[in-house]
Amino acid sequence: MTAPKKPASALNAATLGLSLIVGGLGVWTVFAGPLELLPIHWNASGQADNWSTRERVGGVLIGLAVLTLLLGGGMGVASRRTDDPARARALRYAQLVVILSLPLVSLLAASASLSGTTDIGGAIPMALISLVLLLIGAFLGRVGPNPFVGVRTPWAYKSRLAWERSNRLAGRLFFIIGLSGLLTAPFAPRPLGLYLLLTGIAVAALWSVIESWRVWRTDPDRQPF
Repeated sequence: MTAPKKPASALNAATLGLSLIVGGLGVWTVFAGPLELLPIHWNASGQADNWSTRERVGGVLIGLAVLTLLLGGGMGVASRRTDDPARARALRYAQLVVILSLPLVSLLAASASLSGTTDIGGAIPMALISLVLLLIGAFLGRVGPNPFVGVRTPWAYKSRLAWERSNRLAGRLFFIIGLSGLLTAPFAPRPLGLYLLLTGIAVAALWSVIESWRVWRTDPDRQPF
């Protein structure tokens, strides 16, 4: 009877641990980080185009840590409270996607900002971004209906079939994009590789939204608006 609780306990521990890591890095940045202005935004070519103080960078990291804790922890609490094993499992996958996206993206951005990196169009940043996409894609298709994670269109909320198929499609596309980016990062010309990666993400998102509408329209069990 205790076996189903183990994955949830591990996810809750990971949520708390990653939140503390990101939040701790944010606190360190505010009080002891670099004194010079730090890059905080990079354009589609991977070049830094905006800078700010360590207080702002640290504040953003602390905010992202709190958001990770609230979203991930909320998914964990919801999964424990439901009596439906399938829904509990789907919520745990949503929690997993949260801790594979927010903290990892936060740490990637923080490493680039704190190191003063003004060019993220190289092979290593592209590979790391691709790895995050691959990890998210591996689990996105198993996420159940929720307000925060997945393809959250009005049609997906009105049709369980539309939710499942659009999120499964998004997961597969992100996995393929991430894997392709990971394999081609050492050879992709700059900044074309980053352009293609960003374009792939935009196409995958749009395709998934259209899929949710298409499936809802043909689902005999859909809910009307």
